[in-house]
Amino acid sequence: MYDRMQELSTENMQKIHTTAMELLKDTGVSFKEEEAVDIFKSNGHRIEGTTVFFKESDIQKALETAPRRFTVHARNPEKNVEIGENDFVFLPGYGAPFIMDAQGSQRQATMEDYDNFCKLIQTSPHINMNGWMMVEPADMPHETVHLDLNLSNMLLCDKPFMGSPVSRQGAVDGIEMAGILWGGKENIMDKTVSVSLINSLSPLQFSEEMAGALIELARHNQACVVASLIMAGGSGPVTLDGVLALQNAEILAGITLAQLVRPGAPVIYGSTSSAMDMQTGALSIGAPELCKNIHLVAQMARFYNLPSRSGGSLTDALFADAQAGAESALALSTAARSGINFILHSCGILGSYIAMSFEKFIIDEEVCGMVRSMIRPLALTDESIDIDVIKEVGIGGQYLTHPKTFQLCRTEFFMPALMSRKNPDAWTKDGKKRIDQIAEDKVALRLASYEKPDIDPKIEKQLTEYVEKHKNT
Repeated sequence: MYDRMQELSTENMQKIHTTAMELLKDTGVSFKEEEAVDIFKSNGHRIEGTTVFFKESDIQKALETAPRRFTVHARNPEKNVEIGENDFVFLPGYGAPFIMDAQGSQRQATMEDYDNFCKLIQTSPHINMNGWMMVEPADMPHETVHLDLNLSNMLLCDKPFMGSPVSRQGAVDGIEMAGILWGGKENIMDKTVSVSLINSLSPLQFSEEMAGALIELARHNQACVVASLIMAGGSGPVTLDGVLALQNAEILAGITLAQLVRPGAPVIYGSTSSAMDMQTGALSIGAPELCKNIHLVAQMARFYNLPSRSGGSLTDALFADAQAGAESALALSTAARSGINFILHSCGILGSYIAMSFEKFIIDEEVCGMVRSMIRPLALTDESIDIDVIKEVGIGGQYLTHPKTFQLCRTEFFMPALMSRKNPDAWTKDGKKRIDQIAEDKVALRLASYEKPDIDPKIEKQLTEYVEKHKNT
């Protein structure tokens, strides 16, 4: 298969692997969580303080039990998703503290904003999984906000959702609430119903919160994205070559912990590492280095027979303008074409993760649909080619009024709901609106059309009571 982006040879991938193994053996990884260190120690790892050292056989044993694909179950079974091999999912942005409004003004995010993103995800034709912390609500107590986010995910949307890995207790609360949703925690011990993002602390560390959450989630068979976000030249080497080796070591260390806790626990190999802007010292996620890393991460995940995660519509722009469109489309299409299975940040992100935009969510969402259509393979069968029609129309004929065209005209091509295909006269008549202005109107219409998905009132009551009880303890 031909692609101008670099395809790693077996020798290349083995070099990255061998370098990571040397780092894990000689330098090790620090786990700031006591139980994590105890788990490694009880499995024969060399320990010095909080630093754990790995033999290659430890990594290989973990890779043998990690599944190459798995199902994430939704409360609406029709919306279950498969992750791994050829199957992939689009998810919204993650972790933004601010909202950038349609006029380009930044404000703190609220719980109402979070709920509105859940509603947009529920009504989305292209985003097939709910996220986590699409925004960080400033109007909610930091210590307990994860309870409210879980509740909104479960009540306002019936698609699969991400879990709450903010701490060990946050993970436990998410698991307990999922247990209520599925009629008892025992019903999810062999059924994955959430995917949580576990980030390493580069270089070569896992925080107490992340390691504790990983242990609880793996113990209960809930999927974890083990991810590394390195700033090349800041928290990691200045070369992407070195970044690939470093992030590989971090990710494999986390995956090994998950498999020691529960062999077969679903894990995803993830990274959104990119370049540090050498003029400002800030992370750049609109840089071409991000796209290069995405493409290479997908290949390394396949090298280990693991599902992969990377970023989607990522940009450094602070407005849903041409820069945002170009950077986001490059990253999203690279992720989809390269074979990434879990495409986080597929819609809404602005300003290197600093803000979410409702208007950009709508724009990115349509690009997700275009990308999915773009990579859908042709059937190339006798029926789809239909040589009889070509012969029938013959030399110099036309296909516009042919019955086959009428039959397929509404389904054969991608039909945009947002992108303009108007001629200049029609565009002028409609007010010469830019795409961000059209998206602003679409946000209001979508939220107005939202209908809360059905849920058993007893389960909703139990979930609400759980949140209230644990917010008051």
